Amino acid sequence: MKKKTVSIIGTGSYLPERVLTNQELEKMVDTSDEWILTRTGIRERRIAREDQATSDLGAEAARRALADAGLKAEDVDVIICATITPDMGFPNTGCFIQNQIGASNAFCFDVEAACSGFLYALEVGRSLVETGAVKTALVVAAEKISAILDWQDRNTCVLFGDAAGAAVLQARDVEHGIMASTMGSDGSLAELLMLPGGGSRYPASEQTVKDRLHYMKMAGREVFKHAVNNMVQASKDALAKSGLTIDDIRWIIPHQANLRIINAIGERLGAGADKLVVNLDKYGNTSAATIIVALDEIARDGRLKKHDKVLLVAFGGGFTWGAVVVEWDK
Repeated sequence: MKKKTVSIIGTGSYLPERVLTNQELEKMVDTSDEWILTRTGIRERRIAREDQATSDLGAEAARRALADAGLKAEDVDVIICATITPDMGFPNTGCFIQNQIGASNAFCFDVEAACSGFLYALEVGRSLVETGAVKTALVVAAEKISAILDWQDRNTCVLFGDAAGAAVLQARDVEHGIMASTMGSDGSLAELLMLPGGGSRYPASEQTVKDRLHYMKMAGREVFKHAVNNMVQASKDALAKSGLTIDDIRWIIPHQANLRIINAIGERLGAGADKLVVNLDKYGNTSAATIIVALDEIARDGRLKKHDKVLLVAFGGGFTWGAVVVEWDK
């Protein structure tokens, strides 16, 4: 009898309708299409409506993932939402998603690991399913990054977009599902990528608003260096745990932050461009949502085949990073 392992049995994603191009950004801030494209690889990104909150994006992705898995909302035992742009300080965004989709039997909580959030939430969901604590876990990564961008800061506002993705997890009688994972953090470098205002350290005040502390702050060059090094090492660690080499991997889905970072990771892992999944040009950096949106895309367009082995790898503020190896069994 084969050992039961935890598998992704359904995926879904949602991208807001509004497209914000580099040409439009040229009219908003001192930048150019050429500057953005050559330094990042981004051509356009999606921006949510003013009346859309993070949970609205996440709920739509969740509905699509459940439909893909052939399940109803009532079948979900836990909702884990990865986000750095919650609807509000509390309740958690997972509770808002629960209410919208009607998952009345689920308990809900959020995970905050910035751009690594989906992988962290996936690992928590896997653990809950593997131990038998729950049968069905719904992992949602949803971000309305446009709500925390300083549209006067050309170094950050051109990079990000809004999106949501979701994955449904259950145990199955298959040899491999989620095969291996590794996670890491380094809090000593927190000041390089953060949203300072609004918490207990810098509570909202007239001064914090005046100092623009409620917008994302990033030291781009330093983040770049640490991102490449940690994502490469995390990938190697996860591959070693799974007993695989890069040659066994069909698809690498790295966090979609910068095309130079993605290419550097591929080169240092010895992987050809044909293995790298890239949708950065269309959506920009959607933080926790990037990996699951890309996974859903290649699953739906037929690029992802049964038994393909996939390497998911991310890096985000904290600093946080992680890598997961999955054998696709849908």
